[in-house]
Amino acid sequence: MTVGAKYHMTSEDFRRHGKALVDWIANYYDRIEEYPVLSQVKPGDVRAALPQTPPQHGEPFENMLRDFQNLILPGITHWQSPNFFAFFPANASGPAILGELLSAGLGVQGMLWATSPACTELETHVLDWLVEMLELPEKFKSSTRGGGVIQDTASSASLCALLAARERATGFQSNERGLYDHLVAYTSTQAHSSIEKAVKVAGIGKENLRLIEVDENYAMRPELLKYQIKADIAAGLTPCFVAATIGTTSSNGIDPVPEIGAICQQAGLWLHVDAAMSGTAALCPEFRYIQAGLEYADSYCFNPHKWMFTNFDCDCFFVADRAALIQTLSILPEYLRNQASESGAVIDYRDWHIPLGRRFRALKLWFVIRHYGVEGLQFHVRQHVALAQKFAQWVLDSEHFELAAPTPLNLVCFRNIQGDEFNRQLLEHLNRSGELYLTHTILDSKFTLRLCVGQTNTQARHVESAWQRIQTVANEMRIG
Repeated sequence: MTVGAKYHMTSEDFRRHGKALVDWIANYYDRIEEYPVLSQVKPGDVRAALPQTPPQHGEPFENMLRDFQNLILPGITHWQSPNFFAFFPANASGPAILGELLSAGLGVQGMLWATSPACTELETHVLDWLVEMLELPEKFKSSTRGGGVIQDTASSASLCALLAARERATGFQSNERGLYDHLVAYTSTQAHSSIEKAVKVAGIGKENLRLIEVDENYAMRPELLKYQIKADIAAGLTPCFVAATIGTTSSNGIDPVPEIGAICQQAGLWLHVDAAMSGTAALCPEFRYIQAGLEYADSYCFNPHKWMFTNFDCDCFFVADRAALIQTLSILPEYLRNQASESGAVIDYRDWHIPLGRRFRALKLWFVIRHYGVEGLQFHVRQHVALAQKFAQWVLDSEHFELAAPTPLNLVCFRNIQGDEFNRQLLEHLNRSGELYLTHTILDSKFTLRLCVGQTNTQARHVESAWQRIQTVANEMRIG
C-alpha cells in the first residue's frame, strides 16, 4: 500500500463491507413491519447519544454499522413501511436502490454532456420513454422544441418554470435589470406551498401571488382566475404565470386544466402543471383523463420518487420550449466552454435547472423501468388505487366516519363525525401506537385525516388492518 492510500478503504474491504450493508438493507425490508412506523424518539435524543467530538482516528466499519443500528435507527421514521399512509408515498424498490448505488459508485458529475455523455443521453432517452409511457403531448419530447430533465423535486421544477415565465414576460430583460415587481402569478388556494416559495425566490413577491378559490372538489375555479387576470391587467400589472395542479397535496384535487389552459393561451401566460404524485397514475390508460388539457401546458412535472418506485430524489420536468428555459438559466464562464457544447449538437443539462452540478439520477429510473416494465408498474398503481377506493367505501359505509373530499385515485380524506378535537386526538393515538402513520389537513375549516396508499409493499392486509385500528381506537375513545 502506498503512503498516500493508507487511510482509504481497500477494494477488498469495500467488497466485504458492501455485502454486509446490502444484507442489512435486505433484512431491514424483510423485518420493516417490526419497527414503529413513526419514530418514537423525543427531540434531542439522537444527538444526545452521539459523541460530543469527532473521532481523531478512523474506526472499523463494523462499529459504524453497529452504531447506526443502535443510535440512528430509533430516530428513523420508516417511509418504506407498508403501514406508512402519511403525507404522500416516497417509495423505493430494489432496482432503484441498486441504480442509486451504481450512480454513487461511478461518482459522475453530469453538469455538461462532455463530463459524461452517457449521463446526459440516458436521461434524455428515459425522459422520452416517459412521454410515451404516460401518453404526454408529443411537444415534451426531445425531438421537438421541448424536452425533459430530471430535477431534484417538484419544488425546483415549479421555480424553474416560474423563472422562465418571468423572463418570457419581460423579453428576457428581468435577469439583466431586475425590474419585475409588476409581474403577477396565479395558483389555487389548495396548491402546494412550493409555489409561494417560488414567487419569493424569483423576486416576484408573495403580494403578487394570487390564490384563486376552489370549488366543492377543491379544484381551481377558472372563472375566478379569468376575472382576476382581467382585474390585474386593468390595474397596470403583467400576469405571467399560472400553476395548475393535478392532485393537490391536501385532498388530491384536480384542477380543470383544459379551461385554465384556454385562459392562459388567450392571455399569453405560462402554464405550469404540477402532477407531483398523481402523474404516475397516467401509466394506466384508464387514469389518463387526469392529463386533459396538457396540450396547453408550457411545462409539466411529476415525481417518480413519490409513486413510481424510484427512491428520492427524482422529479421529471418537461418543457414545450426548451429555448426559453435555457435562455433563462444559462451562464457560460470560460472554464465550462468546450467543443461539444459550442457545436450545438448536445444537451448540457446544467442550463435546465438551478444547480450547476448534477448526479446521475437517470440510472435508477432506467433500472426501475427496465425491471418492472410498463405492465409491472401499471399493476402496482392499479392495486394501490383499488385499495384506496376500498378504504373510501368502508368510510362511506361507516356510521361514525365520513369522507371529506372526493377520492379519484389513492388518497382518502376522511374524519370522524365527533368533531375536530376528537379527530386530533384520534390521529395522535394512532401515530403514537407505531402501528401506522397518518397525517392531516384542514378542509372546509375542519380537521381532516389523510390516508394515502402508495408504498411499494403495501397490500390489502395493511389497509384492512389500518381501518380496523382506526375504528378500534375511535371506539375506545368514545367509550372512554
